[in-house]
Order: sequence, then C-alpha cells, then structure tokens
Amino acid sequence: MAKKPATKTVENRHYDVVLAPYITEKSTMVSEYNAVVFKVAGTASKPQIKEAIEAIYGVSVKGVNTLVAKGKSKRWKGQAYKRSDVKKAIITLAEGDSIDITSGI
Repeated sequence: MAKKPATKTVENRHYDVVLAPYITEKSTMVSEYNAVVFKVAGTASKPQIKEAIEAIYGVSVKGVNTLVAKGKSKRWKGQAYKRSDVKKAIITLAEGDSIDITSGI
C-alpha cells in the first residue's frame, strides 16, 4: 500500500492563542522591520504565541514581545464602565519570511 501524502494540520489550541491581527497605523509601520502585531489571549505566554504563529502561518519567528493595553474608563448616559484589557504580541519574523494579513480584507 502506498502511504498517504503528509497533510499539514493545525491544532485548535493554536487558534485559541492567536485571536486576530491588529491593524493600526502603528502596526503597519512596524512591518518595515519585518514584524507583525496580533491580538492574543490574555493568558498566552511567549513560547505558546511563537508556537502558534509558526504552526498557523508556516513562518520562522525570531522574537516575541508582548504588552497589555489597559482598558479605559468611560461613561455612557451617566453610567461608568471600563473597556476590557487587550494583550498584543509583536512578532518579529526571520529574514525572508512574511505574513500577509491584509489578503482577507
């Protein structure tokens, strides 16, 4: 019997770590330095983020920097509320690798 060709499958847990690309003016400026910004789960660690990006996009990650943007306090119709905190990851890719996050738009 012939072997089946190897198919690449991405585990669901990787999609629980990387939530969405973060597209802003500043994040597009970072792309000049071969980096991409993603919104990630609040409990995700740097090794988990690196593993997820490499599995989902098939690129080599050189570095991962994370930051937590604290939610702002706002008021609406006299009632105070707080926006939720957002954890972002700045992914630095190896030379020659790239992720095109704007192709789905």
